[in-house]
Amino acid sequence: MDTESPAGHSPKADLRATLLAARARLDPAALAQADARRTARLLARLHRVHADVVACYVSQGTEPGTAELLDDLLDAGVAILLPHLAHLTPPAWAWWSGEPLVAGAGGIPTPVTPPQPATVLGQADVIIVPGLAGSRAGVRLGRGGGWYDRALVHARPGAPRWLLLYDDEVVDDLPAAEHDQPVTDLVTPGGWITPGRTTAR
Repeated sequence: MDTESPAGHSPKADLRATLLAARARLDPAALAQADARRTARLLARLHRVHADVVACYVSQGTEPGTAELLDDLLDAGVAILLPHLAHLTPPAWAWWSGEPLVAGAGGIPTPVTPPQPATVLGQADVIIVPGLAGSRAGVRLGRGGGWYDRALVHARPGAPRWLLLYDDEVVDDLPAAEHDQPVTDLVTPGGWITPGRTTAR
């Protein structure tokens, strides 16, 4: 749970509102270019790590796009896990091989294939997660529901967790709670940042 300020506002909630407003102002053409550059980085890295199973999210609106990435993963024969969101709790996943998606909780696209327990995430070689910002220390700021923080506790130890962002969403510091799950890499159109290592461009 976010810590409340004396005014009754959560610092995280205020930051989320600012970041969402900035995304809403992004030009569609610029979004498409940013997604293409980020996806090229992701595919190049996935080719190097030889991932057989990738857990990913289905992007909506101005979220860093995953549609092209998912298509390319399918074409490459990679097994894909997507969040199964018929209900938000407890976290569940589903194997996806290109079937049409349906509206799940909150209107979020979700697979029609049977839900799998949260522990299936332990099979993922790479986990690609959404967020609104990330710090250079690997702290992720999500939308506030805590779904990914609950889900990621079931990830295999050492499995990379890649957070997709826009360039200006990488910050020096973010507030973090004990239950917040860290990420291993921040992936933007302009670079690849691994906390504790040199930024890759």
